[in-house]
Amino acid sequence: MSVPAGTLRLGSTAPDFQAETSNGPISFHEFIGDKWVVLFSHPDDFTPVCTTELGAFAKLEPEFAKRGVKLIGLSANGTESHKAWIKDIDEVTGSKLSFPIIADAERKVAHLYDMIDFQDASNVDDKGVQFTIRSVFIIDPSKKIRLILSYPASTGRNTAEVLRVIDSLQTGDKHRITTPINWVPGDDVIVHPSVTNEEAKTLFPKFRVIKPYLRLTPLDVEQK
Repeated sequence: MSVPAGTLRLGSTAPDFQAETSNGPISFHEFIGDKWVVLFSHPDDFTPVCTTELGAFAKLEPEFAKRGVKLIGLSANGTESHKAWIKDIDEVTGSKLSFPIIADAERKVAHLYDMIDFQDASNVDDKGVQFTIRSVFIIDPSKKIRLILSYPASTGRNTAEVLRVIDSLQTGDKHRITTPINWVPGDDVIVHPSVTNEEAKTLFPKFRVIKPYLRLTPLDVEQK
């Protein structure tokens, strides 16, 4: 089955765009540079769930930075509204939000990334235009989309899960492994199916065979 033109999938190149942000104008691909990026959208400024989310992301920004990850938000308002809202976010959550928030009042980026909610008829602005939903995109340094999450407007995201997925992706890129359910750094990982048992003896000396298709191994500290 063919994928409709313009549809974003895992492995798609993240579309480039130019936009105004709370930190000034950007070209998205230039913003990414050689880093990982978490792009996450919000329905509207000065809203309760979004305020808690942005504060939480801001507090965790040093953890993202340790992993070579940049944060960038998006909301369907202008830059002046964003700047005023950031003051509220910092006051309410005790954060010091410094990453940019894209101004997307015309929903151009939201449509480009399919962040629009057509199911919830109440999720519209005073002009009847659909707000963006709570989308998350993890994009790697080659500009490829590695994760897409969409939350309803009523449900706040889990920042720990976003960090966990980044850890999983980066660990998998570095080693020939995948990660099991609820994996966190330090847990055993799964030897990638493409690795033969003979190769695994060298790559993962402590690996063990649970089933022919399921082989677990710890990662030594120097391997991480």
